[in-house]
Amino acid sequence: MKSFRKEVSINVPTRTGFVNITPQVETAICESKISEGICLVNSLSVTASVFVNEDEIGLQKDFEVWLEKLAPQHPKENYQHHLKPNEDNGDAHLKRTIMGREVTCAITNGKLDFGTWEQIFYGEFDGMRNKKVLIKIIGE
Repeated sequence: MKSFRKEVSINVPTRTGFVNITPQVETAICESKISEGICLVNSLSVTASVFVNEDEIGLQKDFEVWLEKLAPQHPKENYQHHLKPNEDNGDAHLKRTIMGREVTCAITNGKLDFGTWEQIFYGEFDGMRNKKVLIKIIGE
């Protein structure tokens, strides 16, 4: 069994946003030379997530609106996390928890074994700086 590890940098220029990272994962699978196995993709930030869904701008906007209703950025005094000095991202931590930390995907014949519309997304909830995503591939 072989394993392959790669970190990918992502910088979302806004506080919140979604980036389709499927191409970066597909590149890592090619680089790994693993044709049958499992691919783990996870955010290395506690205020960002990785998830699988459809690449449709309306759906991304729906996620943004829905998450803001569940964990609104304001008023800041709603969050105990903000009692710590220099902390103002309590909502981002909650949004990450809702959307999830990681995805695990099958690799078959050297490709992601996905349904028709499935894509891998990075969800940013406290952006405007460099963050990392880990891609870990295990198999033969």
